[in-house]
Amino acid sequence: MPELEALPGLDDLRRQAEAVLFSLGTAIEVRRLADALEIDQRTLATVLDALDESLRGRGLMLQRHGDEVQLVTRPEAAAAVRRLLNPEVPGRLSPAAYETLAIIAYRQPLTKAAIEEVRGVDCERVLEGLLTRGLIEERGRMEAPGTPRLFGTTMRFLQLLGVGRLEDLPGVGGVDGADVEGGADAVGDQAGSDRVGEEAAAGGTGDDAAAEDPAEVDPD
Repeated sequence: MPELEALPGLDDLRRQAEAVLFSLGTAIEVRRLADALEIDQRTLATVLDALDESLRGRGLMLQRHGDEVQLVTRPEAAAAVRRLLNPEVPGRLSPAAYETLAIIAYRQPLTKAAIEEVRGVDCERVLEGLLTRGLIEERGRMEAPGTPRLFGTTMRFLQLLGVGRLEDLPGVGGVDGADVEGGADAVGDQAGSDRVGEEAAAGGTGDDAAAEDPAEVDPD
């Protein structure tokens, strides 16, 4: 990757990238952003690193997930934005939803059966709820009998936690049957209880039956 100070026109490219991402207001594939700036993806990686650094201490932050990137509001500034936009009544993530998200976040992509093997309960409805709310997505299908769906987290998941990329998640040494609670706690702590109540996600009142109803939320 080119050194930041050695890349000609870096400041101009950084400003262009910021303008494009701000104008879009949604995630864009790295390839498309590179095309818009008329640079290669290797150079774009340097430009995004420079943009990320320049946004430190400001109200916006850069999020990168897989081959997508977007500009979003920082969690600490989000309350003012929500007050202005007056969103729908929010809901709160349940412990069951946290556990499921933690398993997916640290072991993605994986199947419903693999998640249920860790949690020890049926996860069909909680998965559908997380899908509906855009916190997870289908990542293709496993080459196995029945071709089960593979699940992974999304950009919205990063927004909920207020992190720039998956690598910024608190490390828990993997999530298995022995430490799934620790993984859920780590994800929950990163999100913060206040933001969880405001960012409307899957869940309910804490028990699996309520948490697995995609339409049910626990209002603040």
